[in-house]
Amino acid sequence: MADMDAESVGYTEAVMDEEEPLFSNLDIFLFSLVVGLGHDTLVVHPLHYAFCFCSYFHQGKNIIVFYGSQTGTAEEFANRLSKDAQRYGMKGMAADPEEYDMGELSRLSEISNSLAIFCMATYGEGDPTDNAQDFYDWLQENDDEDLSGLNYTVFALGNKTYEHYNAMGKYVDKRLEEMGAKRIFDLGLGDDDGNLEEDFVSWREQFWPAVCEHFGVEALGDDSSIRQYELQEHTDINMNKVYTGEIGRLKSFENQKPPFDSKNPFLAPVTVNRKLNKAGERHLMHLELDITGSKIRYESGDHVAVFPTNDSTLVNKLGQVLGVDLDVVISLNNLDEESNKKHPFPCPTTYRTALTHYLDITNPPRTNVLYELAQYASDPKDQENMRKMASSSPEGKSLYQSWVLDACRNILAILEDMPSLRPPIDHLCELLPRLQARYYSIASSSKVHPNSIHICAVVVEYKTKTGRANKGVATNWLKNKLVTDNGHKSSVPMYIRKSQFRLPFKPTNPVIMIGPGTGIAPFMGFIQERGWLKQQGKEVGETVMYFGCRHKNEDYLYQEELEEAEGSGVLTQLHVAFSRDQEHKVYVQHLIKQNKENIWKLVHTDSAHIYVCGDARNMAKDVQTAFYEIAEEFGGMTRTQATEYVKKLMTKGRYSQDVWS
Repeated sequence: MADMDAESVGYTEAVMDEEEPLFSNLDIFLFSLVVGLGHDTLVVHPLHYAFCFCSYFHQGKNIIVFYGSQTGTAEEFANRLSKDAQRYGMKGMAADPEEYDMGELSRLSEISNSLAIFCMATYGEGDPTDNAQDFYDWLQENDDEDLSGLNYTVFALGNKTYEHYNAMGKYVDKRLEEMGAKRIFDLGLGDDDGNLEEDFVSWREQFWPAVCEHFGVEALGDDSSIRQYELQEHTDINMNKVYTGEIGRLKSFENQKPPFDSKNPFLAPVTVNRKLNKAGERHLMHLELDITGSKIRYESGDHVAVFPTNDSTLVNKLGQVLGVDLDVVISLNNLDEESNKKHPFPCPTTYRTALTHYLDITNPPRTNVLYELAQYASDPKDQENMRKMASSSPEGKSLYQSWVLDACRNILAILEDMPSLRPPIDHLCELLPRLQARYYSIASSSKVHPNSIHICAVVVEYKTKTGRANKGVATNWLKNKLVTDNGHKSSVPMYIRKSQFRLPFKPTNPVIMIGPGTGIAPFMGFIQERGWLKQQGKEVGETVMYFGCRHKNEDYLYQEELEEAEGSGVLTQLHVAFSRDQEHKVYVQHLIKQNKENIWKLVHTDSAHIYVCGDARNMAKDVQTAFYEIAEEFGGMTRTQATEYVKKLMTKGRYSQDVWS
């Protein structure tokens, strides 16, 4: 699952003067009907609006930065670019393409010195992010659209370990040119497997001088900090108007209304939370979420998204270090009154709620955060180092890499190790990125468990170079979701994200499943479903499982269920690689090669579907290489032909991957 991210849209102020209109007096096109592109149905959505962004430019803005974002990074970069515009004497805005009528794109050419920037992340197997899906469909379907006169540039966000590296960004860049638009700066390629931040900063440093040259404008040379939001403290407010962690609608956790999605998650009670491994230092867990009465539907292979909260210990420490009362009720209001993003997170709320539910306080901060916070360091040396780390000088890049990234310093660690740095908490809250939903492959089948969603995960915890214990936000939060906590039922805010990772349409097709470690998750759903099909009297093809773990007696996940499925004939073959139970390490790819003749027959003669789930960086690549070697040996192919053969399987939907790095 590549660059993934669930976004904040801009929240309607909960406290409003009665006569204040819901939207500002923008010349906006307000559609009460939003037509879902590519669907035959007309979707009527209350308060779902499409803006005509041309009108926005009449406010004096000439740069619009669209983002396709699944984990928040592309949105973050878009905000940084729109803020940069001010430093170059221009006016910019970041925009979610889902909220705009992209058919209006050609009208941007009516505005002088206008520029559309696209920060586009690729998700999964070369797919657009959820919020860019309609835009992608529009680009594909509108061959006669004339975008001549539109100036554009694209920065793509991806990860080299994936097959379809930066596919979405490359497609948007190529397609806009085909439609007549003018590329004013080269496509930027960001690689999250390397250093995405460095890729972006390097691209941006060359991009702005090119823009100035193209439009004949001079940079203002204004390097001062630019605030986007202003602080409002609420001393006398009805607490029913204050957000306490809801993602979208105020009180949505108390008064749940379907349909449930990324803006309106369902609070699912936890009915099971058990440790899967018998021994060893790690904690692998199986959770079950109850979705009874939610009208939520899912299929085997889908992902469940959960909204975690930060560790209260970290939140309290931040409050102590900054010397603030975390329970003050505040709003951060956009200084640009015409912006459709009124607040960086749901407001009014408290600092405690913001730092617990809405802000990412555990990832190492990006360079722009260090740059903006530098002014608050009282020690000139600290100021200098922070600005240096945010620069593109080799020395600065190296310092940021070693002191922030390699040392895994989050914002609290930076404040602890830089005692002279004490920024105002409201500015810090403005700069920190949003805390994002986390995605897990569902480990159950809705045919067998229509009212329950199963999760299989490993708790992330490690020591950093500074000796601190860093804990994964979501997995530690899930670990502590006990079925009953002081008599209360634990619950998890969640929604379903549809996936392309699907069992074959014909049950008679054989399936080969390869999933070491927690990569077994979707296959538990597949096995349950194949068993259910057999019970229905359907003819089911061969069902082959390749699983891998470290030690048979430690972390053989779902051992009983797998052996039972093998015993009942649901699994026709079960191959398990115990990597550390012998002198030489044995992995799933070794077992695949041991059974190469059978694998070739299943794939080449019997039209088997291959599924790979787990680590993208090593395992998925090694498994793919094993298939190349089998095709070479039994299909009499060269490596080039074997690569092409596997690629064709992927195109036909017979080689699917659900991988992460």
